[in-house]
Amino acid sequence: MLLLRLIYVILLPLLVLGRVWAVLRGRESWGDLWTRLRGPAVPAGAVWVHGASVGEVASAKPIIEALSDRPLLVTVNTTTGRDRVASWGMAHVTATLAPLDFAHVARRMAAQTSALVVLENELWPMRMRAAHAAKVPVVMLGARMSDRSARAWGRFAGVAADMLGPVGLVVPQDTGSARNLVALGVSSDRMLAPVALKAAYVAETRELPAEAEGFDRARTVLAAATHVGEEEIVLDAFRTALETQPDLRLILAPRHPERGAALCDLITAKGFAPTQRSAGQEPGQIYLADTLGEMPFWYRVAGVVFVGGSLVDKGGHTPFEPIAYGCPLLHGPSVRNFADIYGALDAGNGAVAVAGSDDLASAMVAHLGDDAMANRASEIAAPVDLAPLIAQIKATLPAPPTR
Repeated sequence: MLLLRLIYVILLPLLVLGRVWAVLRGRESWGDLWTRLRGPAVPAGAVWVHGASVGEVASAKPIIEALSDRPLLVTVNTTTGRDRVASWGMAHVTATLAPLDFAHVARRMAAQTSALVVLENELWPMRMRAAHAAKVPVVMLGARMSDRSARAWGRFAGVAADMLGPVGLVVPQDTGSARNLVALGVSSDRMLAPVALKAAYVAETRELPAEAEGFDRARTVLAAATHVGEEEIVLDAFRTALETQPDLRLILAPRHPERGAALCDLITAKGFAPTQRSAGQEPGQIYLADTLGEMPFWYRVAGVVFVGGSLVDKGGHTPFEPIAYGCPLLHGPSVRNFADIYGALDAGNGAVAVAGSDDLASAMVAHLGDDAMANRASEIAAPVDLAPLIAQIKATLPAPPTR
C-alpha cells in the first residue's frame, strides 16, 4: 500500500494538471474541474454507477434504466459520456463527471452512497477501498481484465486483493477476464457467467444529418475508432481499392477526434483532399468524421466497416455496434478486448481478419455490401437477454427507498 501511495503522490498531480489543461483548451469548464477535485454532490442514498466514457455507459443503459427506480449517480470520465447519460432524461438519474481518485473524496462519496457499480475495467483503488471500508456493496459489470492488465495488477498483488476480494458480484465480459480476476482475488463464488454488455446494444434511430444522407451504402467504407498507426494503413488500402472500385468513398472516424488536424495533414500527404466534419465541410471522397457521439450515423451509411484498435496493439473495439447496423466487419489481429466474440465471428464467417493494407484493400472490395456476412454476424452475436442479470444485480443491491 505504501508503494501505491507513492505512485499516487506522483500520478495525481499530473492528472490535476491534465484537467487544468483541458479547461484552458476549452474542453471542460472550471466547474468541471471543481467536480473533478471535490467530487460531485451525491443524492441521498444513491447507487453510484461509474463508467469510462460513452461506450461503457451506453452498453449499460438497459441496466441503468432498470435501476432508475432508485436514486442513481452516474459518473463518467468524459464530458461526452456525461452528456450522453443526461440526454436520456431518466428519472432519478444524476449524470456528472467522475472525481479524481483522491482518498478523502472517495471516503466522502462512499459514506453517502448505498452501492457502487463499476463498468468494465474502471478499477480505482481509493474508490474501491473506501466502498469496502464503508460496507457499501460493490458490483462489477462487464468486468474486463486482459492478460496484460492482469500482469500489471499482479505487480501490486496486495492492492488488487484488497480491491477485488470483498466485491459482492462480478459479471465478467469474457472467460479470460473471469480467469484473471479470480487469480487477482475475486471470490469464484461471486463470479457469474460472462456477459458482454455491449452485446445488448440497440441501434439508434436518430435522424441522420444531411452530411450522412449523401452517402451511398453500396460504395462507402467506414474506418471506425482508428488509432495512430492505423490511419496510414487504411489510406494505403483505400488507394489500392480505388484501382478496382474508383467510386469508393471513405469515412475515417478516429477514436480520438482531437487528432483531426494531424489526420488532415496525413490524408493530404497521401495525395487525397480531405473534408472535415468538425469544420462543417461537405463530404468528399475522404470524409474525416472527427466528432464525438456520431458514430451511429456513419455505421448506418457504411457498406463495410473496419473496426479500429485492431491493426495496432490496442485490443480492438466493439464489434457489437456495427453488427447492430448490419455492417460487414473487418478487423486486424489485435482483438483481445473482445476475444470471445471475435473468435466466434471469424470461425462462423461473420467477420474477416486482415493483417495489413493489402489484405484490407482486398477485403474492402470483396465484402462491400456483403449482407450475407452481416446476417451471419447478427446470428452469432445475438442480443443478450439482460433480464436475469438485472434480477441478480437488484438482489445484490439494497432495496430502493419507498417513495
